[in-house]
Amino acid sequence: MADRIQKVLANAGVASRREIERWIQQGRLVIGSKPARLGDQLCGDERIFLDGRLLRVDLHAERLSETIAYYKPAGKVTSRKDPEGRPTVFEEVKAPRRGRWVSVGRLDINTLGLLLLTTDGELAHRLMHPSYEVPRQYSVRILGRLSRRQMAVLLGGIELDDGLARIDTVTPSGGSGANAWYSVTLHEGRNREVRRMFEALGVPVSRLLRTRFGPIELADMRRGTQRVLEAQELKLLYAEVGLSLDQR
Repeated sequence: MADRIQKVLANAGVASRREIERWIQQGRLVIGSKPARLGDQLCGDERIFLDGRLLRVDLHAERLSETIAYYKPAGKVTSRKDPEGRPTVFEEVKAPRRGRWVSVGRLDINTLGLLLLTTDGELAHRLMHPSYEVPRQYSVRILGRLSRRQMAVLLGGIELDDGLARIDTVTPSGGSGANAWYSVTLHEGRNREVRRMFEALGVPVSRLLRTRFGPIELADMRRGTQRVLEAQELKLLYAEVGLSLDQR
């Protein structure tokens, strides 16, 4: 049965739908001898090229997806290749049995903590899509303390250059000396959103750690390690975005 190219390739573990759509818009994907277009459909027998290289994927194969949690350290980028030659998370994690990892959102180079990686393109797409409002939780360290007014502004919303941004919850969580920690949750994942919101208040963030994505928690993982999600965690994660694990 034919389906849209971005969905077919995402389900085959090639990349996320969003990344595949960018490839199409940039003219990097070719079906046979013709540039791919958004909305093109695949039956599974086509020859597909990315940047002139044949994509060797079996679009008919029944594939069991894999999903892992990775504790991203600072200093690594969440990209497959970096033009500046900086280390990437994909160089650190063990490759999946089939397909390739798709990162569920990104953490900037200075942010550490929980990063989900999956070979299920549909799962990744839904977890990242704003319409599903999957909550993310962060621990934020700043110099000084937030005032009640500043906390109210974060909760009420701040106009950034890419639109209104709002934190769902902000709670003091300790600290020592001049530094204070806050636990914040929000339900979208725009680029450097937490940092930009605090910076808009004149409060630079000195440490940012993602501790939860949807129902999955960083818990007691050690920096730089990865773990396969347990069956119950996977069930909750799929249910978070209206998918059934039994159907994947």
